[in-house]
Amino acid sequence: MRLRRTVTACFGALALALAVAMPTSAHAATGTFSCVSPESGDLDITNPTDGERRLLLQGAISAFNGTNATAVLFTDRGCEQRQTTMAPGDQRFFGDFIPHGVRFN
Repeated sequence: MRLRRTVTACFGALALALAVAMPTSAHAATGTFSCVSPESGDLDITNPTDGERRLLLQGAISAFNGTNATAVLFTDRGCEQRQTTMAPGDQRFFGDFIPHGVRFN
């Protein structure tokens, strides 16, 4: 009987430790990132997940970061050539630089 209690207590402690150590779901930004493409029109990205990368297929001529996360804009479609960042609430109109990808931090 004593062994059963000890084993039960050990399994209970192990289950609690695993539950605490398990990663939680990914955090999401709150709000909407909006951009305008000369060919595709408007694109809205609502409540993006942290680290999420999105392709801006035709590029963007303007953008508004209505999220509570920083938006990192890239010149390439692979989101490797970082160009600039947009803080929450920033609005930009792009001239020479046309972003083709965005990642949220």
